[in-house]
Parts: sequence; structure tokens; C-alpha cells
Amino acid sequence: MDHGLHFISGLPRSGSTLLSALLRQNPGVHAAMTSAVASLIGLLQRGMSQENESSVFIDDGQRARVLVACVDAFYADIHPGKLVIDTNRGWCGKLPTIAALWPEAKVIACVRNPAWVLDSIESLTRRNALEPSNIFRFDPGGTVYSRAEGLTSGVGMIGFALNALREAVFSSHRDRLMLVRFETLTTDPGAAMAAIYDFLGEPAFTHQFDHIEPDYEAMSFDARIGSPGLHAVARHVHNTARETILPPDLFEKYAGGAFWNMPGGLPRGVRLV
Repeated sequence: MDHGLHFISGLPRSGSTLLSALLRQNPGVHAAMTSAVASLIGLLQRGMSQENESSVFIDDGQRARVLVACVDAFYADIHPGKLVIDTNRGWCGKLPTIAALWPEAKVIACVRNPAWVLDSIESLTRRNALEPSNIFRFDPGGTVYSRAEGLTSGVGMIGFALNALREAVFSSHRDRLMLVRFETLTTDPGAAMAAIYDFLGEPAFTHQFDHIEPDYEAMSFDARIGSPGLHAVARHVHNTARETILPPDLFEKYAGGAFWNMPGGLPRGVRLV
């Protein structure tokens, strides 16, 4: 990865798929909807911890070289002139690891009001009513309330990602973090992409916003959204007459969870677009 490595993270259903699809339009960038790199790093870290009795013979220099070598090997087939942007919701919780291994790397975190994230997942669940989702461990039972509780718990898909995001925002490494609102990406994608390239220190690129191609091979069945233009997505998402899928009381319960929209919610050094 001669040209560099950066990361996409953040909340589920908040635009990371759209963002990676746009970035892939740039021939100088390699980006995918998600990757296994974060999981591999975690497994290696655990394997080199005191859980392994042989770890006493491994020092931090060796740990660092093994972890970097893993990522280099994973992307060995990528053209050396391409910038690699790896996507995984777990990266926000690994800023200290990123800072130690790749001092120049930055993290783009896609964010969206948690109530709308829940609404989006519930919409998918109801759309696939005949096929239980792996999101809920294929359990065909439950209610919208129990699903929301599970998703927003500390180990749930939304709760874990939101806590990791908070950790990153208030960490000493927050200067390498940029938050991209789903609303900005869908309603003003030109401004969003310009800010992202500036944040990464990369030259601007002219993107095609009216037609995008998601990474279908990496997508699960219930996540395949076709190849709409971002403006079409924006018209659907931001139609003020659109009713929520969640019951009003449940939507209201989680609507205040977007801490980046609250007065004084973000410390200095964190960029938000």
C-alpha cells in the first residue's frame, strides 16, 4: 500500500455503502462496502496477548510488525498506486491501534440519528418478513420493541457502534476523525466528497452522483439496494411527509441520541460535515 491507508467506520445504515461506492468511482482509490481486516487484527491481537502463554516471548515491536504485515498481505493484490480505504464499524474503537500502526491514517465515520438507523433496520426486517435475519440471530419471534432494545444494547449492532464512535470522538486521537452525516452525503454529495478529499489530503475527483454501483458481491440479500443515484436516495430519505416505520413512542425515545447535533456535543478537533 505505497499510496496510503485510511478507514471508513461509524454507524450502520448511515451511508458507508454509498460512500464506498462513490469512492470506487475514483481509479486512484480502492474501497469496499466492508472487509475482514478489523476482525483479523482483533484475532491477532488476542493471539499475541497473555491468553497465549507464549506471548511472553513477543514484544510490542513484533506485535506491530505482525499486524501491519497482515494488512499488507490482505491488500497485496491492490495496485501499489492506489489509496486503500478499509471499511468496518469496529475501526472507531481502534483509534489507538490505528495511531500506533499507521501514523498518517485517518478515519471517516458515517453518522445518522440513531432513531432513523433503527427505522431503516426495522424497514428491512418487515420487507423480508418471511425470512428471519441474521441481525437477530435468525429468531423469527420478537417485537419492534425487543428488536430495538437488542440493537441499541452495548453489544448490539447500533449500541456498540455508537459507543465506539463516542470513544473515538472524545479520545486523544480525535484529530484523525471526521464525521460525515448521512443527510449531507445524500443531499449535498459534492460538498461531502470535497470535504472528505480535503480531510484525507487527496486531490479532488469529479464523481457521478446520479448513478452508483454498490459492491454487490459483499452485500447480504436484505441489504441490496440496487444502484440508485444519490439524489434519488435523498428524495426518499428526506421526504418530510414520510412516516416512520417505528412506533412514535419508540422513535422519540431514540431521536435524542445524536450527540453530535447537541450544543457542545463535539470537542474541538473533530470535523463534521
